[in-house]
Amino acid sequence: MTPEILPPEASADVERLRKLEKLLDRQFTIAGVNFGIDSVIGLVPVVGDLITGAFGFYLIQEARRHGISKFTLARMYTNWGIDVGVGALPIVGDIFDIAFKSNTKNLRLLIAHLEKREAKVGRQGLSRPGIARSPP
Repeated sequence: MTPEILPPEASADVERLRKLEKLLDRQFTIAGVNFGIDSVIGLVPVVGDLITGAFGFYLIQEARRHGISKFTLARMYTNWGIDVGVGALPIVGDIFDIAFKSNTKNLRLLIAHLEKREAKVGRQGLSRPGIARSPP
């Protein structure tokens, strides 16, 4: 796995979101199957799905705060919507939550976007969005 090249202003946020994603989607392993509290809390009808949906929405809002592209944001909302929609179904939704892992998908989209933007900034010698460039 290659090391991530993230903008310095995003590193702490990504690390915090990585911990949240792991807790939601990959915290536990039973018989080789990874799952997180998203699957466990989702067993509580309605309330559980609302709680885990709110966590997923928070991840998207953090991505938005970092200026993620509209296309990537749309993909993240799609992953989140599928997870919340199908996850709300009794039993089938809980099994789906274990397999789909929308938070993992969305975190990967965010990291890929930030890395791509950082590489572009590095190649062009541009200042980062929202970061003032110091005078020579």
